[in-house]
Amino acid sequence: MEKVIVFHAGSLTVPLAQIEKDFEAANPGIDVLREAGGSTKMARMISELGKPADIMASADYKVIDKTLIPAKADWNIRFATNQLVLCYTDSSRYADTINADNWTDILLKKDVVWGHSDPNLDPCGYRSLMVLQLAEKFYRQPGLYDRLIANRPEKNVRPKSVELVSMLKTGNMDYAWEYLSVAIQHELKYLTLDDHINLGNYQYDEFYKQAQVKVTGKKPGTWMTRTGQSVTYGITLVKDAPNPTGATRFLEYLLAADGGLKVLKEMGQPPFIPCRVTSQAVKDGLPGSLPSLVEVRE
Repeated sequence: MEKVIVFHAGSLTVPLAQIEKDFEAANPGIDVLREAGGSTKMARMISELGKPADIMASADYKVIDKTLIPAKADWNIRFATNQLVLCYTDSSRYADTINADNWTDILLKKDVVWGHSDPNLDPCGYRSLMVLQLAEKFYRQPGLYDRLIANRPEKNVRPKSVELVSMLKTGNMDYAWEYLSVAIQHELKYLTLDDHINLGNYQYDEFYKQAQVKVTGKKPGTWMTRTGQSVTYGITLVKDAPNPTGATRFLEYLLAADGGLKVLKEMGQPPFIPCRVTSQAVKDGLPGSLPSLVEVRE
């Protein structure tokens, strides 16, 4: 039995479980093994710790560009988008009054417990902070970001965004920042925000650029700045993949409109059909039938 090892963003856990099942049914000789976590953390397990992996799927395609290319990967396929929403449950404080106009007031209340994932480990974490920065600009409320962060104790920052789901469900947290797809998959209540704020619409990329979050860099003790951009997921084949042939077959299935992308779409995560690469040279260099599944788009 050959294995294909996939490291991936926590937010892809539910769709990838289904895609794995469908793929293994059609390819009985291949066992897909998945390990999930914050995308930055998973990429660093490959780049810094040398963990064996065939495929890396990131909630932010730039993590692959910055952490894996060129040493550990040659190319990057952008395959899906998402948007940020504020999740809650029926038992969250002020669940019956929160709306798109008053959510900042509610997150500022002293009795409200809210959180997000770790910006150093998880793109959903730095994107949550970007949403708050963009809200300050869009609502023209100087100082809003700092006031919000002051009402969010450090213990409400979790290593991965999926952990927040269980905290919401157990009532240990009132509100948490998540991707829309995660909210749908876990049947959470959620508040959608204006496109200027939710990082879900590439037509607002110029506005999103105003948001900047400092996170830990590749090497301990260094920092880098993440700049706001619409949510774009990326995937790559790791250079020293233990099983490049099997991994390519899995990618061909995952990135097909009637395969994995169909599952993503059904689970509330809009895929790019076809998927996207930055240049013709990248497209021509892709293995197997992958060139037929992508288009060249900046």
